[in-house]
Amino acid sequence: MRYTPAALALSLALSASMGHSAPAQPLDPRAAMLVAQGRGALAAGKVEDAIDLFESALAVQPGSVAVMLDLAEATRRLGLQGKALHYYREALERDPQNLAAISGEGAALVEKGAVEKARRNLARLQGLCGSTCPQTRDLAAAIAQGPAERVITADAVKPAPVVSTN
Repeated sequence: MRYTPAALALSLALSASMGHSAPAQPLDPRAAMLVAQGRGALAAGKVEDAIDLFESALAVQPGSVAVMLDLAEATRRLGLQGKALHYYREALERDPQNLAAISGEGAALVEKGAVEKARRNLARLQGLCGSTCPQTRDLAAAIAQGPAERVITADAVKPAPVVSTN
């Protein structure tokens, strides 16, 4: 009984701190300039240029979660979901409750066809911010849309040569 107030205070402190992600680390001015240029290139449809700029920003400021998220988004647009997942997971290692990283990872998983894993991310988002936050709604929409159909090239379906006698 005499430990009840202390235990209650400790549980409140822990539950209050668990609902928030780490504060954003301010970007180095050089990295911020590169990120701004990368976002401009991404908006202009120059995805490869944007990736180069984001990678340069990451070299200036290694470990920046914000830069990793931009890099993950750019690689997803290029169709490199595996590489995007790598960047999302790196961001989640540094900030495990980053809503944008959880949502982006889930969307990349849907694009790869791993819908069940994406549903786990959706459940995690719903637990962190509820079903009304934008990240939860975006991931729910991506799951509802389902994975994109795979395009098969002509080289992938070459017929086997048939040898016949005359």
